[in-house]
Amino acid sequence: MSFAQALEQTSPPEQHFGFAKFQAFLQALWTLAAQKGISRETFDSVLAELQPDPTIAAETQTQTEFERPLKAYLGEAVSARRIARGKAGLQQWHKELSVIESRYGVPAEILIAAYGMESDFGKAMGEKDVLRSLATLAYLRPDRPNFQDEFIDAIWLFEKGGLARPTLRGSWAGAMGGPQFLPSAYRKYAVRFTGQGEPDIWNDPRDTLASIANFLRQSGWQPGLTWGMEVRLPQNFRFAALHESFATCAAEGVKSRTDKPFPQGDATLFLPSGASGPAFLLSANYWILKAYNNSDSYALSLGLLADRIKGGPPLAGQWPEAEVFLSRAQKADIQQLLARLGFYQGEIDGRFGQASRDAIHAFQIQFGEMPADGFATPELLNRLKEAAGQTPPP
Repeated sequence: MSFAQALEQTSPPEQHFGFAKFQAFLQALWTLAAQKGISRETFDSVLAELQPDPTIAAETQTQTEFERPLKAYLGEAVSARRIARGKAGLQQWHKELSVIESRYGVPAEILIAAYGMESDFGKAMGEKDVLRSLATLAYLRPDRPNFQDEFIDAIWLFEKGGLARPTLRGSWAGAMGGPQFLPSAYRKYAVRFTGQGEPDIWNDPRDTLASIANFLRQSGWQPGLTWGMEVRLPQNFRFAALHESFATCAAEGVKSRTDKPFPQGDATLFLPSGASGPAFLLSANYWILKAYNNSDSYALSLGLLADRIKGGPPLAGQWPEAEVFLSRAQKADIQQLLARLGFYQGEIDGRFGQASRDAIHAFQIQFGEMPADGFATPELLNRLKEAAGQTPPP
């Protein structure tokens, strides 16, 4: 759970950092701190120790779930080592996970997979001073008030939440402990497995797993519903819609790769490499995984890692060898052209989520482009330029 996307337009830190300006900016946050019940004494004591962190801006350029092909990201996220460690964790914390699953309705393998994705099962929680990191983020982007809020929440945890100042260690983005919670998420979702005392997401895996379960359940996780599954599409599949019910998909000849029956409810067809690559049907719970990290690479990897930890087979679908990974600029061009043609109303950010895929699919259907798989290619970009009245490059 990071703020990298919000910092992309930040210029190099040497153009920004000056201790006097940094301190003046932070002092201006006193009103916000006072509104949250923080004492002036604590506020001043925290600020007196803080220096800006000049490494933060560079860190924001490495959010791999948005900048790498899904195939490559998936290969590392669902590695043999991580699967093995996840299976060991499932066995090690079997009793505790059984209690947590019954309490929150989130499957044990999902919790273990999230623990592995977020902090490598507690091995990579970050060693940065969270207060310093968040103060720097707030200073670099004063137009993003969530940074300021997280900084003040971190001070609140120190003064009101019973956490010692050295405890507040985490990532460059202020994410803490095994679940990599930001301070506001810690306040809202962190729980003690035993029900007594302050949650210790840094040292107690039981608290980490219970806190992840609490986050997912409060975010809308539906007990008893899978996150999704790999599927086989029938020959001559029409690609008429990306959003159907599982029942409709079954009637159209779509089948689970493991021949498991489909659940009830709505489904989204996800083709991360187009019609020639692996195909997935996503349930409502998939979007809850994206509430943890709003990246398809992350959410799909978490779901597949959970399946492998539980003993499921590897992917059966083959990734296309000749797939071209579009640049952020090309993706932004596609979004802009789709918007110009009336198919897209989202942000022009060069990051494709479901809104972008739906817009591509709608364009493909209207202009007779087959297969209408919602997948972006260089050829699609040229076709969009033609449709918008531009001349594609030679």
